[in-house]
Amino acid sequence: MTDVLSLDEYTAIANSLTPPSEAFINGGFKKGAGAAMPITNPATGDVITTIHQATAEDVDYAVGKARKAFDEGSWSRAHPSERKDVLIRLCKLITRNRHELAVMEAIDSGKPIRDCAEIDIPETITTIKWHAEAIDKIYDKTAPVGDDAMAMIVREPVGIVGCILPWNFPMLMLAWKIGPALAAGNSVIVKPAEQTPLTALRLAELAMEAGVPRGVFQVLPGDGPTTGQPIGLHGDIDMVSFTGSTETGRLFLSYAAQSNLKKVTLECGGKNPAIVLDDAEDLESVAGHIVNGAFWNMGQNCSATSRLIVHKDIKDALMEKIMAHVREWRQGNPLDPVNRMGVLVDQDHFGKVTSMIAAAKDAGHTPLVGGDSPDQAGVAPTIFDGVKPDDALARDEIFGPVLSVITVASAEQAIEIANDTNYGLAGAVFSGNMRKAMRLARAMRAGTVTVNSYGEGDITTPFGGYRESGFGGRDNSLAAHDQYTEMKTIWVDLSDNAPDEI
Repeated sequence: MTDVLSLDEYTAIANSLTPPSEAFINGGFKKGAGAAMPITNPATGDVITTIHQATAEDVDYAVGKARKAFDEGSWSRAHPSERKDVLIRLCKLITRNRHELAVMEAIDSGKPIRDCAEIDIPETITTIKWHAEAIDKIYDKTAPVGDDAMAMIVREPVGIVGCILPWNFPMLMLAWKIGPALAAGNSVIVKPAEQTPLTALRLAELAMEAGVPRGVFQVLPGDGPTTGQPIGLHGDIDMVSFTGSTETGRLFLSYAAQSNLKKVTLECGGKNPAIVLDDAEDLESVAGHIVNGAFWNMGQNCSATSRLIVHKDIKDALMEKIMAHVREWRQGNPLDPVNRMGVLVDQDHFGKVTSMIAAAKDAGHTPLVGGDSPDQAGVAPTIFDGVKPDDALARDEIFGPVLSVITVASAEQAIEIANDTNYGLAGAVFSGNMRKAMRLARAMRAGTVTVNSYGEGDITTPFGGYRESGFGGRDNSLAAHDQYTEMKTIWVDLSDNAPDEI
């Protein structure tokens, strides 16, 4: 599943694509009632397709179809093994169409094709398949209530779930949400990011082919005010699962408060630290992890390790190796598999990242490398040294390929600086002393902490954040199933004096 084609082959696929151009509602494509929304290739500026946005009217129609499907029970009350079989068929269809989906993701988002082919597609399949296989292996509970009663604690699907996706991992974040949501028996309404709707629409089409019933998996493209807000405010949507910025996440909490108090789970931003202590071993490996954590997906990653907190006694040796690794991160055409970096998702985000780099320069920071834009869409890997904990470079989420280096004199100072943030999504500790590393990992206020590596765990481990990085639940693992279900207690009175009838 890691077969990578050539630039010519990927270009031929791109030229032969017929991209989706309408919303996917109730089992088929339907033109949204809103304004036309051009979908642009960020690497070329070419318009890939034009999609009319889904409006509040479309949201209401889709919710009606989702509720009808849920109440009729074709999916919500299907035997667990039936749902499992359908989702596994979907995984087979994704596998069969993997090259088309990888190209669609790359031209839609600017992501490098190698990442799409070797990471995003395989992990999308793994996620959906893992949750599918869990469907008929999750058991409910009984409570220890004595001989005169029986208490069952059962899980039921929450109902209609609104899935609000980010643009940095369009297909993988879709899988993170629909995997457990569909496994639990819910109907889902997906709003992809307005920049990157193509693979969500294509996956909905494949889901129908796999056997997901009408109304169970719908995709409504559009921007936040036109489509996202009506989903957040709709009184018949039972839950919203959101991944994106902390600022937008707050809006969905307010929408829930203004409407039906729907369940809300948020996975938001981060300003993630990587602590490298003076006893860290194999600095070559450490440097590789630091560079990968900072620049993978052009730094457009909420778990990117954008703060390197390094002990002064090891800093020079580590920085020499980091600079060598940076030279390996070639940037260019996203469809060329030799490139490890593509381009930023759109001109608005390009402007935000470059303006933050310019502001850092104006504040007196000189980049060790990068700090420039080789074209009108890509930003070169950029490293700023001499950053202070109070600098904007150390506090604000840039969401671009920018690494800030902070020098410390002790492990105590390192963890104090690491925790001095409003965020708490992820972090890393590098040390040759496992006891010390584990103490720092426990002390770090973050949802995921890796030791002597960069990463987010895998499908078996919960992913989410502390503080302003998250709210209400976790993605991945069996914990993800909890947020898409309601817990019910069924109490049976078995005592001799219990009435036989109500």
